[in-house]
Amino acid sequence: MPDPTTRKDSSRAVTLDQVSNGAGISRVTTSRTTAGSRRVTVHSRQGVEDAFQELDYEPAPVLREPMLACHSVAVVITESTTKLFGDPFFSPLLKGIYTALAERSLLLVMLAPQSPKDQELTTGYLLAHHVDGVILASLHGDNPLPQTLRQNNIPVVVCGRPPRALKTSCVDSDNRQGGALAVNHLLSLGRRRVAIISGNLDMPSAVDRLNGYRDALTANGIELDPTLEEVADYLPHRAHMAMERLLLNHPDVDGVFCASDLMGAAAVRVLHQARKRIPEDVAVIGFDDSPTASATRPQLSSIRQPIEELGHEAVNVLIREMQEPGEAPRQVIFATELVIRESTVGAEGLTALTASAG
Repeated sequence: MPDPTTRKDSSRAVTLDQVSNGAGISRVTTSRTTAGSRRVTVHSRQGVEDAFQELDYEPAPVLREPMLACHSVAVVITESTTKLFGDPFFSPLLKGIYTALAERSLLLVMLAPQSPKDQELTTGYLLAHHVDGVILASLHGDNPLPQTLRQNNIPVVVCGRPPRALKTSCVDSDNRQGGALAVNHLLSLGRRRVAIISGNLDMPSAVDRLNGYRDALTANGIELDPTLEEVADYLPHRAHMAMERLLLNHPDVDGVFCASDLMGAAAVRVLHQARKRIPEDVAVIGFDDSPTASATRPQLSSIRQPIEELGHEAVNVLIREMQEPGEAPRQVIFATELVIRESTVGAEGLTALTASAG
């Protein structure tokens, strides 16, 4: 009879991929089998057990931990498909999440509920433990999903500040600091009639950027004017209309902070149509430092947030939630950075800044 210790040592040299290949099934099915999942067919289970015997493989105890039952993580983004695939924010976020999950051989399950029925189906799917953890992004209003998941002991991380100060782990950029940074830049250039085109005010990121705008004006002794505050829900066509209203109501506006680059690009188009010179007549700055900022003419100054790193860190925090479910929620906040381009300083000003930096 072989020595049990020798058998245990030799099993460590055999990977799940080898077992999967031997059984002729996917790695996920193999993982579920070793975790004791009931969502495996008799045929697949027998194939895995035969491969175990042939390869002299003994599953490590850690594979039976609940956190590894599915080897997958759900990413829930509560946006329309138009916005999901059209807004440049989501691509680097998902890239960061995917890369971090792939490093751990975990699958990404994408969910984008839009209607109340979608929300109901999504909640049911997650509560049925089809995934090991959940990353929530772009939450609106008092979405109950984070609280529901926490109450059911499902590991969850929110990308962004959680609604209603919910005690849950989150990863975010310092949006308030970024808003103040943008407006302080405009004020440093001598602009005094500075407007804002903000995102959805049922989202913490938009509220924080708006508050940053107000912080900067107040700190510089400029009285707040609600008629200089427009809301465009992060949508370009609404930003287009918002910029038109600003020009109609405030022909003397000389600076505009747009809470996203997409809205900033829309504002620039309206200013061109109105024959306003950028930045001589109106300086414009966006937020995100997405590819849209570089593609706009003139190129758009912007507030950079590390979107891909944010997605990657969301996975790191989620893994900690899985491993240490009893620990206090963790919050990771990334600082933002001012990126100056032609839309605020002009071509000559940008050349001068580049020369001084060199």
